[in-house]
Amino acid sequence: MKVLILGAGVVGAATAYYLCREGHEVEVVERHSAAGMETSFGNAGGLCPSFAAPWAAPGMPMKVLKMALKADPPVRFSLWPELERLRWTRRWLMECNATRFRINKLRMQRVAHYSLACLKRLMAETPIAFDFHAGGVLQLFQTEAECQYGNIAASALKEFGIPHNVLNGRDALAVEPALREATSKVAGGLHLPSDASGDSHIFCQALTAWLRGQGVKFHFGTQVRRLLHEGGRVVGCETASGALKADATVVALGNQAPALLAPLGIKLPVYPLKGFSITALVTNPDQAPTMSVMDEHNKVMISRLGNRIRVAGMAELVGHDLSLKADRRDVLVRVARSLLPNGIDYENATFWTGLRPMTPDGPPILGISGWDGLFLNSGHGSNGWTQACGTSRVVADLVCGREPEIDLDGLTIERFRQ
Repeated sequence: MKVLILGAGVVGAATAYYLCREGHEVEVVERHSAAGMETSFGNAGGLCPSFAAPWAAPGMPMKVLKMALKADPPVRFSLWPELERLRWTRRWLMECNATRFRINKLRMQRVAHYSLACLKRLMAETPIAFDFHAGGVLQLFQTEAECQYGNIAASALKEFGIPHNVLNGRDALAVEPALREATSKVAGGLHLPSDASGDSHIFCQALTAWLRGQGVKFHFGTQVRRLLHEGGRVVGCETASGALKADATVVALGNQAPALLAPLGIKLPVYPLKGFSITALVTNPDQAPTMSVMDEHNKVMISRLGNRIRVAGMAELVGHDLSLKADRRDVLVRVARSLLPNGIDYENATFWTGLRPMTPDGPPILGISGWDGLFLNSGHGSNGWTQACGTSRVVADLVCGREPEIDLDGLTIERFRQ
């Protein structure tokens, strides 16, 4: 079978891998000049199934409004009445209750833990390296209220059977000694030993190079104009360089997917949530973290990626705007310095922004589209790197006509059509 994959971010690259290993003829179309150049380029780096949870949570609307009023708000949103954002926000508000949160979190947990297992198998089957580190994640609390939140989170983790350790301030510093030089208060923490980190951009680049050696064809610098269909079946796509035909087409285009699918009557409720990151070199390994640290107070994650650290956070609902803002960089540097003041070259850190393709309820949209020959691998939000291998294995199984290894209940577009 010939399969066309649209998009060469971490999701598209992983989908290509699983279909290639099944012996299919695979071609990948990517508008950028290389793989992993957009949302996969500078994300937080965390492979955190234990953290996988929807943005739509009880009390979240009021929490977002309060955060937006801070001096350096971790959340910003445009007041311009954009119809796409208003529709998405309405659906998001409907999911912000305890019942829906539990359902959506369980669905995301199902995918995320499966995905990390898939990634580890992929690592065993290929020679690629991407600064993978299995040291776990430390969620850090600076106030007693945050510690209470950690206790509530621990109860949920216990219910879901996820390994975790609730720590006081002293124990948190013992788990991650680099934090002993922090100027911010460390009141406590939640250690998640099964989580990991890695560079998704390097993963994309390395996997692409390996896949080329296996016969996968990549069309870089190629813009997809529209999907081609005949008699109710999608047969490929039209690009700026001409038509590409295939027996099956997988859309893994992140935030570009809704516009491409709309002419086929497919309403994909995915909206971009803008985030920022800096990447800095480690100048003294003894003063750098050995694991990923999630600063709950500032909603900023710090990941160790080889001889670098990645500091990422913030959320802005401002459409497809990719402008870099100096004040956002300053916040990330300030937060990182308060926790890790030494051993990091903050002065020469690179600054990046990207758009997370969010569904209003949290879980991704996988599999059947309603059109023969067309499959979806979309809407991963801030968990794209964490969920990529699992969702790609699921979609590859469906393309092959095989039952996936995990239950697809609540993970397809059908949940938005009911």
